[in-house]
Amino acid sequence: MAALIELRKIEKMYRMGDVDVRALRGVDLDVEEGGFVAIMGSSGSGKSTMMNIIGCLDRPTAGTYRLAGRDVSNLDKSELAIVRNRTIGFVFQSFNLLSRTSAQENVELPLLYAGVSGRDRTQRARHALERVGLGSRMDHHPSQLSGGQQQRVAIARAMVSQPRLILADEPTGNLDSRMTVEIMAIFQELGAEGITVALVTHEPDVAAFAARVVVMRDGLLVSDERQVPKPAKQVLPIEPPLAVDGASGTA
Repeated sequence: MAALIELRKIEKMYRMGDVDVRALRGVDLDVEEGGFVAIMGSSGSGKSTMMNIIGCLDRPTAGTYRLAGRDVSNLDKSELAIVRNRTIGFVFQSFNLLSRTSAQENVELPLLYAGVSGRDRTQRARHALERVGLGSRMDHHPSQLSGGQQQRVAIARAMVSQPRLILADEPTGNLDSRMTVEIMAIFQELGAEGITVALVTHEPDVAAFAARVVVMRDGLLVSDERQVPKPAKQVLPIEPPLAVDGASGTA
């Protein structure tokens, strides 16, 4: 299967006062389309820096990063923003939901930035929320939802633009074990549909749900192992993506 993510000799240098800090030291990594990979490492290992580069939130100091066959290593900020909006969905530990807007409005945001028409935004956001089991909670605000439900809204927002890659940064860090399994079930289903999922975590119990585990230490990739993923109990039906006429059109 073709690689969606191709990192070659990736380095990242930060200047902290008078000291140069090498966060990444020549990392090579391929992640195939539809793969579910967990990126592990302790604080300072370089895993967050690598996630920022994979997510086009930062650029490498040296090396080449090809995303879906395109070299994105040296794109400027506006070009990277376009790549993020069209290709990548993000899920964070803190959910990052707007507190004064409904679940549906939160999910619509990426489509609003992409210029999708109002009717299509509503239809696609509602379908995304139904897919994560929140069809009856569309009008609820974040304060009216549990932590697990808020994270499901965040996942719906990440996948509403039909990205090829979902990046999840410690997505279960604020959840109990039952909700963790539910979130992992969604990621496994999305991976089975062909969406690439890259999960950053420091918890082996969470990484066990992925089909591949990459371990970082001191800015280097020190191990890369495939495994039989631990099956997460499917508690939410995940339906095929809804075909929407004019989905990529503008208002």
